[in-house]
Amino acid sequence: MIYIIDHKDSFTFNVVHQFSLFDKVECDDYSEIREDKLNKASTIIFSPGPGSPKDYKTTSKIYKRFKNKKKIIGICLGFQQILHCEGGKIIEQNKIYHGYQSKIKVVSRNSLFMKNTNFVVGRYHSLKLKEPFNAKNFDITMRCVNSNVAMAIENNKEKIYGFQFHPESFLTINGNLLIKKILSA
Repeated sequence: MIYIIDHKDSFTFNVVHQFSLFDKVECDDYSEIREDKLNKASTIIFSPGPGSPKDYKTTSKIYKRFKNKKKIIGICLGFQQILHCEGGKIIEQNKIYHGYQSKIKVVSRNSLFMKNTNFVVGRYHSLKLKEPFNAKNFDITMRCVNSNVAMAIENNKEKIYGFQFHPESFLTINGNLLIKKILSA
C-alpha cells in the first residue's frame, strides 16, 4: 500500500490517481496523518504543497522515522522536504516556474534511468536546492537542461527518491514511466 501525505495541494489527487495505477493508495491530509496507515504502507509519498519544508515539521519527523525502513518519494515540496531533512538548503529561485514545461537530463550513472536520457516535465515551483549538496548515499540524478537546477534525487541504497517537477502533470511526458520505474526499484 502507498500512503500519500497531502500537504494541502491542488495537485495531490492527480498524484493519488497516478500512483493508484500501480498499487492501492491511501491519502490523508497533513493535519490528519494516521499512524496505522504509516505503519502499513510499503511506500510513503510526500505530496506537493505550498510554503517551504520548514512549515511541515511532522513530515520531517516521519521522514527521519521511516528513512531506511520504507520507500519514500517526494514530489516538489516533498522533494524539498527530503533535501531539507538531509541538511540541504532550500532557497528562492530568480525565476518562478509555475506551469512551465522544461527539458531535463539524467546526469548520473547511479540513476535508475539511463545517463543522458532526456525527459520533458511540468514544473510548478519557486524554490530550489542551493548547491553544493552532499548527503550520504544521495545523488542528484536529473537536472534542467537550461538552468542546471537539480530536478531529481535518488538514494538507491535506502530507497529514497524525489522529483522537483510534477510527474503527474499533463505537462510531463512519460510521467507514468518515471513512477513505475521508481516503484519497482
